[in-house]
Amino acid sequence: MQSEKINKISKAVRKILQFLMVSLSVLLLVSCMPRPVSTGKTAADILGNPEYKAISYGGYREKTRDIQPTIPELKEDMKILSAMGIKLIRTYNVYYDEASNLLEAISQLKKDDPEFEMYVMLGAWIDCKNAFTELPDRIRNEESPQNAAEIDRAVELTRQNPDIVKIIAVGNEAMVHWAWNYYVEPAIILRWVKHLQKLKKSGDLPETLWITSSDNFASWGGGGSEYHLEELNELIREVDYISMHTYPMHDTHYNPDFWGVPEAEEALTDMEKIDSAMMRSRDYAISQYESVVKYMQSLGVDKPVHMGETGWATQSGEFYGDNGSRACDEYKSAIYYKLMREWTDSKGITCFYFEAFDEQWKDAANPLGSENHFGLFNLQSQAKYALWDLVDAGVFDGLTRDGKPITKTFNGDTAAMMLKVKVPPTAKEIAERK
Repeated sequence: MQSEKINKISKAVRKILQFLMVSLSVLLLVSCMPRPVSTGKTAADILGNPEYKAISYGGYREKTRDIQPTIPELKEDMKILSAMGIKLIRTYNVYYDEASNLLEAISQLKKDDPEFEMYVMLGAWIDCKNAFTELPDRIRNEESPQNAAEIDRAVELTRQNPDIVKIIAVGNEAMVHWAWNYYVEPAIILRWVKHLQKLKKSGDLPETLWITSSDNFASWGGGGSEYHLEELNELIREVDYISMHTYPMHDTHYNPDFWGVPEAEEALTDMEKIDSAMMRSRDYAISQYESVVKYMQSLGVDKPVHMGETGWATQSGEFYGDNGSRACDEYKSAIYYKLMREWTDSKGITCFYFEAFDEQWKDAANPLGSENHFGLFNLQSQAKYALWDLVDAGVFDGLTRDGKPITKTFNGDTAAMMLKVKVPPTAKEIAERK
């Protein structure tokens, strides 16, 4: 009996020793794996620095995302944006090849020219189960099984390109209540943000990488109290900075009190009315930014707040066109672009202006849909009015997009461009429509 006990004890000891040896081997293997190390500028260096202008970017040329932009096409785009002084771009999805192709394109440009700088805010798309179907899961709010793969891919691309990827954004306008087709509760975004922060602490992601979520101002607490959930408050504490969106252009239809020409301005010239409306639009955007800061500070939190999106479309056959709020044209878009750049630069706020190039896949069935026309460049390789001064200055000389040199819309004819510009409705007209 005694010998049997000794044998059993010996076997148990051997098993424990074998387990410890295997565990030690795994630890040694993991410790020998290369850790992603960020080089060059960090997110903390870049965000808020007016020398590092930012923009939202999609390189899609066609009416479907089934056709991915090629590396040569992406390199053309990066050269154009770099010439404008852009050094930080924002992407939206890593499922498609565009994200990996873009990182490869930037890597090739850096190899060709060590002075070339372009950094990336990598977007991981997050949505609910059955998103973009007739029955998105908004009641139980289960998340899409694709979310995990999206996050894993974002981590993989960041580990492979720590010198380029400086920020990961978990979700895009996923928490705002009007995102009916794919909305998720803040708790889902929070879970993935915590996951990424844990990977930073463990050394599986660069410690200087910043994690955020990019969402509507209301989703960050700047709107109604229905958003003021404890999970949101915890998310605000967990992210490295807040990336908020504001779109006065959309609210020229949905909440137009700031937009209509007030009675006191009805005697102004048409141009004075338009310019005044654009100043009110800027102030409206500022008020939404400040509402997010105020809510954040009410929680006892003090961290950076930057603009993940704001922009102004140049065409619309819908609510914002000539038969609607009369908001969309190249003149108003240019004024808004310059006003927002001036304000954010002066305040040390990074603005990922939406967006660099028109993308026609966004509303493929409706060529005049405003979502197709937010770019500063159109699909004919023409710079819109906001950038005409850069064309005149020779900034794009020698550069091409899809093999075409960069020229001006309207052949540079200001008078022809201004024929498309309409005066906003009066405040009285807007009230009557309501």
